[in-house]
Amino acid sequence: MSEKMKQAALDYHEFPRPGKISTKITKPTETQQDLCLAYTPGVAEPVRAIARDPEAAYRYTSKGNLVAVISDGTAVLGLGNVGALAGKPVMEGKGVLFKRFADVDVFDIEVTATNPQDFINTVTNISPTFGGINLEDIKAPECFEIEEALIKRLNIPVFHDDQHGTAIIIAAGLLNALQIQGKKLTEVKIVCLGAGAAGIASMRLLVALGVPKTNIYMVDRNGVLHTKRTDLNKYKANFAIETDKLDLAAALQDSDVFIGVSGPNLVTADMLRSMAPKPIVFAMSNPDPEIRPEIALATRDDMILATGRGDYPNQVNNVLCFPYIFRGALDVRATCINQEMLIAAVHAIKDLAHEPVPKSVMDKCSTVTKLSFGAQYIIPLAHDHRLMERVPAAVAKAAIATKVAKLGYPEHYASTEIEMIDAELATA
Repeated sequence: MSEKMKQAALDYHEFPRPGKISTKITKPTETQQDLCLAYTPGVAEPVRAIARDPEAAYRYTSKGNLVAVISDGTAVLGLGNVGALAGKPVMEGKGVLFKRFADVDVFDIEVTATNPQDFINTVTNISPTFGGINLEDIKAPECFEIEEALIKRLNIPVFHDDQHGTAIIIAAGLLNALQIQGKKLTEVKIVCLGAGAAGIASMRLLVALGVPKTNIYMVDRNGVLHTKRTDLNKYKANFAIETDKLDLAAALQDSDVFIGVSGPNLVTADMLRSMAPKPIVFAMSNPDPEIRPEIALATRDDMILATGRGDYPNQVNNVLCFPYIFRGALDVRATCINQEMLIAAVHAIKDLAHEPVPKSVMDKCSTVTKLSFGAQYIIPLAHDHRLMERVPAAVAKAAIATKVAKLGYPEHYASTEIEMIDAELATA
């Protein structure tokens, strides 16, 4: 960023009051009677009700629409281990997105923990406050251990957005790109550069959707994950394959798909030229992709390109899913977010890109004036209001179908939406 932009960002966060979020009173507090009901003596009645039945907390408190965005600050954006406190602006920002796009309330919580078990215990101990837990900016491989442990311990949705949010948008965009390029998910060769939280979760989801694991070449800073390496943790080892292609350049030869969740400028024009005809390139390192879009587009004219940036077509943006996944999960009081719910979100987002883009959505777009399904539009725009109509309904439907929901469909879920989701699941 320019110095002017850096100062503008600081001013945005400081003025007219520090930070980006605050709490809001939802009940009247103007009279003595109001205060008697809000606190003592009236508050004793919901206390007694919840003591008798913990589920009553969803009736008498904000628990049912409250998500904790929790981080230890060990993997904040591309800045690395900046610490819990320095990660707070990002967690507040996540809260803004939850509220803005899905009307989900958020408390951001920054935890200083010396080891994963301390973090797990802290989140477990504060979990009664919340209807869901969104883990954020926790480094790999600890993030896998933490999420797995919390899912087992807690009876509310636990979701690590750096893993699953990224995976969902990658999968939705890739399915559409493959359709355009005339390729099959079960046949393509995929190279994934980056074997951390986002990379491993994305490949897990693609395997669940039908990609053979033997068709995936995962690459970390030491090269391709292959079966002769002795330096792999159990999460990386799960993607080790037998191959004589040991580095990124070798892996990219004749590959159909490149997915980058690593760092800037790691892919060269020559590497891109070596890929198969009609390649698909998701260069998502942000703000600087694995290969600059200008270089990539000048090198291949048969390519579909996506990045993590909003100033190029096909932005892979987690905000397309995480607010709506929690909205759907909270609306039916799901006890977890399972793989079926993730896949339902993939198809809802994927299918939305096939529909004409309304003028109300295009009016908010500053980069183009018209969009239709194709190489320049494989993923819906982040501000597409139809995401709120489609994704929560799909997630809720999957939660109910897999018997992890405590409630049925809310009244505000239109019957036409549910019928549409039924049809999509039948053909998925």
